[in-house]
Amino acid sequence: MTIPRKSSRRRFLQQGAAVAGLAAVGGIRPAGGQSVMPGLGGAPGYVPEESVPQTAVLRDPWTGAPLRDPEGNLVVDWTGTPQWADYQRRARGMGGARYGTRDKDYRLYGLRSKYVTSSRIGTNGVSCPAPTTVKTPFFSLLSPLQDQEGIITPTALHFMDEHTFEIPEIDPRQHRLMIHGMVDRPLMLTVDDLRRLPSVSRVHTVECNSNGTPNHHARHEPWATPGDIFGELSCSEWTGVLMSTLLEMAGVQRGASWIWAESDDSYNHSKSVPMFKAMDDAIVAYGQNGEPLRPEQGFPIRLLLPGWEGTANIKRLQRIKVTNEPAIFHREAKVYTQLRPDNKVRWFLFEMQPKSVILRPSPTHPLSGRGYYEIKGIAWSGGGKVRRVEVTTDGGRTWRDAQVQEPVFSKALTRFVFPWQWNGEEVMLASRCTDDRGTTQPTTAQMEKVWGVQPGYFKAPRAFVWRFNVIQPWKVDRDGRVTNAILSI
Repeated sequence: MTIPRKSSRRRFLQQGAAVAGLAAVGGIRPAGGQSVMPGLGGAPGYVPEESVPQTAVLRDPWTGAPLRDPEGNLVVDWTGTPQWADYQRRARGMGGARYGTRDKDYRLYGLRSKYVTSSRIGTNGVSCPAPTTVKTPFFSLLSPLQDQEGIITPTALHFMDEHTFEIPEIDPRQHRLMIHGMVDRPLMLTVDDLRRLPSVSRVHTVECNSNGTPNHHARHEPWATPGDIFGELSCSEWTGVLMSTLLEMAGVQRGASWIWAESDDSYNHSKSVPMFKAMDDAIVAYGQNGEPLRPEQGFPIRLLLPGWEGTANIKRLQRIKVTNEPAIFHREAKVYTQLRPDNKVRWFLFEMQPKSVILRPSPTHPLSGRGYYEIKGIAWSGGGKVRRVEVTTDGGRTWRDAQVQEPVFSKALTRFVFPWQWNGEEVMLASRCTDDRGTTQPTTAQMEKVWGVQPGYFKAPRAFVWRFNVIQPWKVDRDGRVTNAILSI
């Protein structure tokens, strides 16, 4: 017999009302035998302030006073307390063995699943005294790109590069940004001053100029992953004040053509930036991915130069000097210059060229058997938006357009996908990116021609190779194993 839908709905509502009535008069008890009484003091789990372990109370980092929420309640991390152990016991009793397993109180700040194990790659530098098990030392902690979903890099996995190896603690209340030099109105701004000004929030990459370079040891290893090769790259939503807003407030004088940006740390890292970039899309950022900058990303403020080499994106920004010439600082006069085989040196190369990489399949994401796969990857360019991505499944003999997925931001990571049917044969996969200026990733042979070197030079380059953006191929064996095939296309 079929019950009419209307009648069934009416019966359900009537039964629900009856259940609610029983609960109201105490006819039904919550699971676990607890009764929930109205009012603040009767809620399950509530602990009166006098019973809170003082070691679990979070405190103001400046005054040491206990933190309180707007209602006046103590802010507490219950991890390791008897109350948290009691919660775990009760949760297991109510829900079963899968519950009450959290050792840490994750409610104040989120906790990822223990089954998600992505972590940054590498060590903090060949001279860093921090312990490490990494056999191929790296100057940066690399982002595990092969595990990235979407275009935004989780802040905790954003690549990290510290020229001083250690991150200074900076009190944002004491930090100042000074703007002086060839200006009519020199400025001294606090972090709070910056937050009061008109703001922007934009998605952009930060990329080290050595990203993908053949000079790094791991770059040539068959086991190298997208993170090992291109992990000096991350993409975030950055929030702050346009540099042009600050310079207009200061009143840039006629003839000014450069700014000098200086960091507040022991290394005192500084860079020269052309005025046209400062007045274009440069940002003094105080936020990243919806929260204040983390210390390893330049807390409390940093300079962001979208699309330009990472070393120019000064962290812990404290001074801007407006001038009419570059300063020739150490890292722009020596370290990041480009020495070519003809012994000529190129200075002040800023913009990062278009790149792309297939993330799946890759060495950590092999194929499990013949059949359909969606090839997935990311592309980016310091010159603007990604206009086109092509994929080859035959070692570069033929190329077909991949689907470029929205959203597509300028100077940001862009996702691409490509449908593919694998027949079980050995193949060579690769992608190449073209940006909206029409610049396309080169083959190895094309890059050798640009450099004026003999074939095979990049297998053991005799000079530092910055801004290296040749096509990155992967070799797929018959068993589905994927290995790095650098310089094969």
